[in-house]
Amino acid sequence: METMTTTPSLAKGLREKVAQGTLQVPGAPNALAAKLIEKLGFPALYLSGGAFSAGTLAFPDIGLFTLTELVQETRRIASSTTLPLLVDADTGFGSEVNVRRTVEELEQAGASAIQLEDQTLPKRCGHLSGKTLVPIEEMCQKIAAAKRAQKNPETVLIARTDGCGVEGFESAITRAKAYVSAGADWIFPEALQTKTEFENFSREVSVPLLANMTEFGKSPLLTSNELKALGYRIVLYPVSLLRAAMFSMEQLLTTIKEHGTQQPMLKQMQTREELYDLLGYHDHPPEDSRHFS
Repeated sequence: METMTTTPSLAKGLREKVAQGTLQVPGAPNALAAKLIEKLGFPALYLSGGAFSAGTLAFPDIGLFTLTELVQETRRIASSTTLPLLVDADTGFGSEVNVRRTVEELEQAGASAIQLEDQTLPKRCGHLSGKTLVPIEEMCQKIAAAKRAQKNPETVLIARTDGCGVEGFESAITRAKAYVSAGADWIFPEALQTKTEFENFSREVSVPLLANMTEFGKSPLLTSNELKALGYRIVLYPVSLLRAAMFSMEQLLTTIKEHGTQQPMLKQMQTREELYDLLGYHDHPPEDSRHFS
């Protein structure tokens, strides 16, 4: 399979950006949001499995979407923006054989970075209790399989460990170091519970680290400057846009139901012109533009 022509340069650029500093990376719940993320000057974007599962399919975050569905969403978002895209591939959809195909398909769809986690199936949201993990050796085999499957050597392989919430903080460090030895480029320690844990984890693991600043979870909401000082290179906001959009939609629907009109909320809406500007409406020649209204 051939990869998208933009993927090698985007993946390389992502590595270079991370080498230069700490990146704020919002989750894009759809392609239109991806355009807004780029317009506002963010350096990369994230396709969260939890946000995709909830926002596109209305499923809980327990590993219910398929590889085909994730690849389709990856392609939609990657083709809507010039930013590098980090993709949450959950557990890789099975064994080492499945992981190889997962990497091949996501690279082809435009992923610049692919994230795998060490939970067993059925997985759970990283900030819920009741998670279980695969043995370290099994996860290392998956990571090695993922590296062998890469067509583009610049694609970043991210290993997420849920060890802290299941086996304890020291286990998370042990797992992270093993995953780096197996070939992981970056490490994502999920659900660290204190600023001290973030700091101590960074001291122990030398590769670039991701911090998940998801709302209403187990981790404190540290600022990007705080996390930069602690040694983290990627700060994720995976479900923030989806949560904000759902809150606004509920407010609007309530207003319409109670007042019979959306008039009271017009100032809180994106205007027609703002939407058209984001979509590049005016970039179309006149004969094409007449089809948009």
